[in-house]
Order: sequence, then structure tokens, then C-alpha cells
Amino acid sequence: MAFSLKQLRYFIAVAEAGTVSGAAQTLAISQSAVTEAIRELEADLGVQLFTRHARGLEITHKGHQFLRHATGILARVADARHALTQESDDLTGTLHVGVTSLVAGYVLSDILARFRRANPQVEVTASEDSGDYLEHLLVGGELDVAVMVTSNMRDRMALQSEIIDTSPYQLWLPNGHELTTRTSVSIEDLTGEPMIMLRIDEVEEATRKLLSAFGARPRVAFRTRSVEAVRSLVATGAGIALLPEMVYRRWSLEGDRIVSRDVSGSLPVVQVGVVWRKGAPLSRVAREFVLAAQVHKNTR
Repeated sequence: MAFSLKQLRYFIAVAEAGTVSGAAQTLAISQSAVTEAIRELEADLGVQLFTRHARGLEITHKGHQFLRHATGILARVADARHALTQESDDLTGTLHVGVTSLVAGYVLSDILARFRRANPQVEVTASEDSGDYLEHLLVGGELDVAVMVTSNMRDRMALQSEIIDTSPYQLWLPNGHELTTRTSVSIEDLTGEPMIMLRIDEVEEATRKLLSAFGARPRVAFRTRSVEAVRSLVATGAGIALLPEMVYRRWSLEGDRIVSRDVSGSLPVVQVGVVWRKGAPLSRVAREFVLAAQVHKNTR
């Protein structure tokens, strides 16, 4: 039996909520309906999408992979419906977008390009700042929407978010490192390795959780706020790094090779979403931007 759009919606809701009860509340349906939909979806795909534990559900690596596809499928369906009902007049106006620094370099450009192609007469202004400050601006009505890491979003009562990308952490290694001979490594394998740490607001909290997973205190060789600096330092053998998959590139600016490997264990996951204020109706311009964000598909 082929999976349905309803099953995809239920799956995404569970992935976002982390519990069947939370997803059921969001969807306004029974928990049994959600549980049955996930069970049928896993049976149809032949993979386990979640691991079950006492506190709820944890999405698996295969689940993360399918989440991107599921989000993309629903977004393309919404795009198709929108195309049939789109008003014929050209959209005008101004859109104020907020973005966090990590997202600005790896997600926003694709969304903006899609939005501007469809709405060339809309004036767009974008502001980059910390996630906490962007939340403040959204609540105060100074921003229409924001594209930001939602994994550590604070004011969930006042803000509405929709996940558009999910990125698990990966290990970055210099070419020729002994761990490159393995398809997957464990946290324990990294003990004693010099580490290059990225100190960007969106990943600092996740990084702290990541460090707590080490049995021994990690050897931090270098701390930087530049992703390109991390690439160069890793590629030249100064250390290894653990970063979200979405920022991985195979080469440094100097042309040196960087190898990535999956890491087994419970590592943080970075979720990127489009965010707006709850209770305030979105303008047509903002709705168009949210649509562009929904059909966004990360390219690497």
C-alpha cells in the first residue's frame, strides 16, 4: 500500500513534537490515529522512522532522511494548489525578513531567489541577528517572518514555526585521517582528538549538549565563529569537527579535501524553520514567502 499525504502530515507532526500525544494535540485527532498512521508508514517504507523510549519518540537517521522528502512532497502539493488559485495581479509591497547567521549562508539564499522570481515587485529587507533577538522582533511586529534554527527556540507560545530542513550532526575529518577508513564512528572514538569548535549562536546550545556526551573532556584545539575557518583548519589537519550536515562542503577555500562521516549515538539535530507571530494574520506577501520556504529543498 502506498503511503498517503495524511500519513506524511502525521509523521511530520510527530517528528516536530517528539511525542504521539503532542502530535495528536497539534493535529486535533486521537493518539491512536497517529500511532496507526506511523505504524503503517513504517511498514510501507520498510524502515524504522522512530525509536521508542519512556519520554516519547526519537527520530532515527532513516527518519531524518525521509523527513526531508516528506516535507518536500507536502510543500510541492501546496505549491501546485497555490498555482491553480493564485491571483492574477502582480504582488507588491514590502517584506521584512529576519535570519540567523548560520541559516543566512546556507538556507536563506535559495528561498529568497525563489520568492523574488515569483514576486519581482516586492521589496525585501533582511536582517541578520541572534535567534533570541529575532524572536523579540517577531513578537513586536518589527519582522514579518524569520528563517532560523528552531531547535532551541524560546518563545514557542507566541510564535508559530514550520520546519523546512532538518540536519543531523556529522564528523568532519582531514583527508587521510585514520577514521576515514570507517563508514561510521562512535563518540568514544573521538576521545583525545583535537577538536575545532564553531561558536555560532544557533549551534552553541547543541554543541554544549554534544560535549556532554563525551566520556572524557574533549581537547578543544580552536574556537571560531567562522565556518570557513573550521573547514580550513580541519582540512589542514589542525583537528576534527562536529557540525550540522547542511554546512558540509567537500573542499576548503584552499582546495583541501574534507571527509565527512556519520557518528553513531544520540547527537543533537539542527532544525531550520520559517517562523512568524501567532495570532497575527499573515499578509499576502508573507504568505508567499512562507510558501517559498515550504518548497525549499536544501542542495549540497
